Amino acid sequence: MDIFGWVQLLIFVLALALLTKPMGLYLARVLDSRGRTGLEPVLKPMERIFYRLLRIDPDQEQDWKQFGFSLLLFSLVGLLFAYAILRLQHLLPLNPQGFGPVPADLAFNTAASFATNTNWQNYAGEATLSYFSQMVGLVFHNFVSAATGLAVAAALVRGIARASAKTIGNFWVDLVRLNLYLLLPLSLVFALVLVTQGVIQNFKAYDRARLLEPYRVMVPQKDNAGREQTDRPGKAGMTEREQETQTIAQGPVASQVAIKMLGTNGGGFFNANAAHPFENPTPLSNFLQILAIFLIPSGLTYYLGRTVRNQRHGWTIWAVMLILFLAGMIICW
Repeated sequence: MDIFGWVQLLIFVLALALLTKPMGLYLARVLDSRGRTGLEPVLKPMERIFYRLLRIDPDQEQDWKQFGFSLLLFSLVGLLFAYAILRLQHLLPLNPQGFGPVPADLAFNTAASFATNTNWQNYAGEATLSYFSQMVGLVFHNFVSAATGLAVAAALVRGIARASAKTIGNFWVDLVRLNLYLLLPLSLVFALVLVTQGVIQNFKAYDRARLLEPYRVMVPQKDNAGREQTDRPGKAGMTEREQETQTIAQGPVASQVAIKMLGTNGGGFFNANAAHPFENPTPLSNFLQILAIFLIPSGLTYYLGRTVRNQRHGWTIWAVMLILFLAGMIICW
């Protein structure tokens, strides 16, 4: 690693360290059902609406069994919701490319992955999913599965801090407040910043550009009905074709990238994720996206120290995380 790499690393660590305490303090307010964040004039009415719809008393906490059941129930419903969208995407709006339904096995794999915040991407987003599937099916989970993970972390911290207490918070309250007061505002601001860097955000159909230098590729032979022809059992026959155009995929990218990074999610809009120039076009966007991945987890360590009333404990966890990150990064570099 050259001197410029070390300078970038130093700037990153300093920025992360400076943001850890403010983020931890803000998390403490968000994860307190009566905490004040400054966004209440705008978001408090919406928070009350969610509580009414869910029939939740924000002052009523849950024990670990109630908390766990609520989490599992919500995750199951979310999984089925995403699966249905992926399987029915050919019937849903915002599908300018006319993509068909996602195969059942891939739809289940994707829905289960996103519902559990695993976000394993076994598909090429720009070649498989409609804008509706990306925005409603997957981005929805980028928000709620990240909030679910944070709610579990908060419950663990409360359990440590309260020792003999029987309750560990309320899953539904944490879920609502984390989305309304943390993930949504941060994602909105971050998406706008990404747009200024050139990350695209539109609903246009894909463009086709004519290549200056066409090239030849091998493709499967097909009959007049579009079926692949085989030259021997189980193996498609191949033929040479000249490629004269390139498809330029686009869509609502910035809004998805923002929560993908802030929620430490996978599943980018494009198959190449942040290696794609439409997702990550500049050195600054690259730096900010890396910082966004670390921002909330870093703040959680300060929240831990504050909640257990031992800030040294929180900073110790932060230091251990940093050492592990630096060790892995230096080895990979």
